[in-house]
Amino acid sequence: MGKVYVQVNGEFLPDGIVIPKTITWRDGRVWQIAKVIHTCSASDGEFEVIRYTVLIGSAEKYLYQHGSRWYVDSC
Repeated sequence: MGKVYVQVNGEFLPDGIVIPKTITWRDGRVWQIAKVIHTCSASDGEFEVIRYTVLIGSAEKYLYQHGSRWYVDSC
């Protein structure tokens, strides 16, 4: 699996928490995130990241945040 970096637009709460709202793929396609189901700290083998389990349509997907960068795993 490889990382595909994406643009994420989100809602920034006063306490610093980010709630992702949309994902923009590198070819310009945009997906609406219907719901953030779960967040947790995770290790991707290189460093600590925040892993978001999100609902896009009827599919659960993982979205990762490392600092100010966002990525998904390609299959």
